[in-house]
Amino acid sequence: MSKAALDQFTKCLALEMAPHGVRVNAVNPGVIVTNVHKRAGMDDESYEKFLEKGKATHALGRVGEASEVAEAVFFLASEKSSFTTGELLRVDGGRGIMHPR
Repeated sequence: MSKAALDQFTKCLALEMAPHGVRVNAVNPGVIVTNVHKRAGMDDESYEKFLEKGKATHALGRVGEASEVAEAVFFLASEKSSFTTGELLRVDGGRGIMHPR
């Protein structure tokens, strides 16, 4: 399923589940430092080049950390976001405004 399809699915599911008191939101991260690429076979040198190139694609000039995405997820799962549903929260350092879909 494409990112756009997942975004729309999130919104539709939020509408469907709202009457049941269930909130549905999505977190859309930018380039985040994780093990995913290395586990998929990317060597250390290629991964470092990927991260370095990623810095230029984010308005904040850096890539993100997994903890930053986790904080967004924690917020959306908490009662602090009790009036939030159907939200597509970008945790992308401004990548989406530099490279809109």
